[in-house]
Amino acid sequence: MTSMPETRLVAATVHGRYLLREGGPGLLVGFHGYAENAEINLAALERIPGVSDWTVAAVQALHPFYARRDELVVASWMTRMDREHAIADNLEYVRRVVSDIGARKPLVFFGFSQGAAMAYRAAAHVRADAVIALAGDLPPDVFAQEPVQLPRRILIGRGDHDEWFTAEKLEKDLRFLRTVAEVTECTYAGGHEWTDEFRSAAAAFLTSIS
Repeated sequence: MTSMPETRLVAATVHGRYLLREGGPGLLVGFHGYAENAEINLAALERIPGVSDWTVAAVQALHPFYARRDELVVASWMTRMDREHAIADNLEYVRRVVSDIGARKPLVFFGFSQGAAMAYRAAAHVRADAVIALAGDLPPDVFAQEPVQLPRRILIGRGDHDEWFTAEKLEKDLRFLRTVAEVTECTYAGGHEWTDEFRSAAAAFLTSIS
């Protein structure tokens, strides 16, 4: 009789990449959305007014693939497969990126879309001063953390026509996060996207942190 296959996991070394633009003493670490890359993320971060006063790092996810239309190399943070191991791998990756850059103060994690979950996770495990989450929700593993280790200051952005990060998801996150942090909410005209209105809110938030 043929036995059922057994799933085994083997640890492997994978090299990650990030882009670093030196600036002021504060460090803004960005996590891109699904099917984006570090270059796309850095370009978006650089459009925040006043961000030239910060050192900016754009971290690329460890799982690259080709975009179908133009073969641009993009990446994804994780899937549901072997989720807990992927979370652990990603957190160790973030720790090494922050260590590679060196101690900076203040430290802010910024995530867009799928990267918002990474920003929350990073801040829950690496001591930071603030989190900015745009168009993405709080992941269940951070909800379940005991005790929750998020920083005191959080900015959440959502477009009023965003069909993925819905108003219901936002309200769920706000109910929880307001019990553990000081949360600034920015609901702007738009969809699942960056807008100038949100960039202005992010700029004011960063100024209040620095």
